[in-house]
Amino acid sequence: MRIGPMKNIIVGTAGHIDHGKTALVKALTGIDADRLEEEKRRGITIDIGFAHLQLTPALRLGFVDVPGHERFVKNMLAGVGGIDLVLFVIAADESIKPQTREHFDICRLLGIPKAIVALTKTDLVDAEIVDLVRLEVEEFVAGSFLEGASVVPVSSSTGEGIAELREQLARAAAAVPEKDASRHFRLPVDRAFSMKGFGTVVTGTLVSGSVVKEQEVEIQPGGRRVRVRGVQVYGEAAGRACAGERTALNLADVEPGELRRGMVLTEPGLFHTTQTLDALLELLPAAKPLKHRAPVHFHAGTAEVEAEVRLFGAAALQPGGRAFARLLLREPVLLLPQDRFIIRMFSPVVTIGGGVVLDPAGIRYRRGDDPAARLRVLEQGTPAERLALFVRESPYGLAFSDLLSRTGMTARELEQAAAAGPFLILPAAQPWLVDRAWFENAAARLAAAVRDFHRANPLLPGIAKQDLRGRELPDSPPFLIDALLAAAPEIVVEGEIVRLRSHKLVLKQDEQEARAAIEGAFERAGLAVPPVAEVLARSGVELARARSLLQMLLRERRLVRVNDDLVFHRAAIDQLRALLHAHRGESFGVAAFKDWTGISRKYAIPLLEYLDRERVTRREGDQRLVL
Repeated sequence: MRIGPMKNIIVGTAGHIDHGKTALVKALTGIDADRLEEEKRRGITIDIGFAHLQLTPALRLGFVDVPGHERFVKNMLAGVGGIDLVLFVIAADESIKPQTREHFDICRLLGIPKAIVALTKTDLVDAEIVDLVRLEVEEFVAGSFLEGASVVPVSSSTGEGIAELREQLARAAAAVPEKDASRHFRLPVDRAFSMKGFGTVVTGTLVSGSVVKEQEVEIQPGGRRVRVRGVQVYGEAAGRACAGERTALNLADVEPGELRRGMVLTEPGLFHTTQTLDALLELLPAAKPLKHRAPVHFHAGTAEVEAEVRLFGAAALQPGGRAFARLLLREPVLLLPQDRFIIRMFSPVVTIGGGVVLDPAGIRYRRGDDPAARLRVLEQGTPAERLALFVRESPYGLAFSDLLSRTGMTARELEQAAAAGPFLILPAAQPWLVDRAWFENAAARLAAAVRDFHRANPLLPGIAKQDLRGRELPDSPPFLIDALLAAAPEIVVEGEIVRLRSHKLVLKQDEQEARAAIEGAFERAGLAVPPVAEVLARSGVELARARSLLQMLLRERRLVRVNDDLVFHRAAIDQLRALLHAHRGESFGVAAFKDWTGISRKYAIPLLEYLDRERVTRREGDQRLVL
């Protein structure tokens, strides 16, 4: 019995049509990867085929058998996205052919780290031919990712060399880093179909993370959420599928016709699709110059869409060249930074280059911006430097959820990168990252704005917090101003009012007299108060200062505003409350209220509405009950 975790490695076949890829996989695994009747009839692989091999108790290889015929290279591209190790197949009786070269270019552009070369059909030629082909292969791969790879002569018909090939596969697989099951779940869909008794099934290579039965997953593009009814790994029922495994998921509440190759299953609410991305693009030496705005076929994961290449500051990319570029996709695709892609010409349809995604957000560049300098940071920078770039580009920092989507990092990686950079993590509904220098400067700007407000409004205790936010931090998340104000020691927040700690209201002689005049006018009036405008006009100071003095009395609750037009002295309101208390439990109408108070309807109705709001009375039709 195996003890310890299982290492899962995906092996992809590559090579020219009819060089024996499918036969070799069958010889290694005992599984016929040709699943379509047309494939068996024609003797070629049209679509992606799959098989697996338990090589050791702790090592399982999943084989992705991809088509070799030029017409079916797009299906081949759908299969290589999750490959860890390529089994490059070259027939000894034909040596290197056109699709050998194209598959080689594709594997190199996709950055597949390890490879083994199998010289197949050795039973059809003598030993000298095998040695000659071996020399041709060594010359062909010199200086590439295949240089130094093991070259194993085999015959799928006789079984010669199969045991040695298994040994070489085990050795190479041991050196390949395993896909990370702790990362975010992503399953590019390569097939969707209906299975009798189960319903909708999708298959794919689980490129990262894991998925369990009854988990909710999201279909991208579209964002539709569905439930995983069942999980299979290499054709057997399982409770969980992990990164690096060929996986089939039985999905509830979705029809096969709603799914297609190129879609991706992900964790709900985490990632977004894109139609504009920035990338590092490489053009193959054998390709023609690639012009600015050239149309191409774009292949990433299992997706294929039409795209347009936008070069930054260049009319064309020369053969063998590398450059930063923007790609505009005709349809939305789910992509993350460091995802690799291939581009192919429209006519003739051949592979011309590929690259790596640097930023799937497709930000808008302004005149004077240097896209190359920005993208160089995303290509070569540390995680902390990349985070710093994204945070600086946002006016108020970014939530961790936004950074997860932009970077593809895990929450732990974000925390580690944030700890290594010039950041502050603010507590909010979810952690929020801001640049430390920006935060300190913003807190100082708020203090300066409050100081300016005091200078312009000496009779006001301070500025309303929402007014301050609207002036200095428009469209910012509400929690940000609270964090900034808390970090400014010279600022005091009293309810919704923000003031400097040193600010004190000191009235001039004429202001003291005006304040007393305003209060006295309302106090003498009792419940039959004069219009506010009249009182302010007779205060003895100009209208702006008089209004400020009125606001001061209202804040101190020496005056009470009943509505926009009526202000009463607190003593008059208190006397009214005492009068009603003597009638507690009684019902009364407007006429009785006017008799009790001696006021007109002009004052009675607004006062009764105020008393209702204050829960001194409760309206019941045309009557009111004293509570």
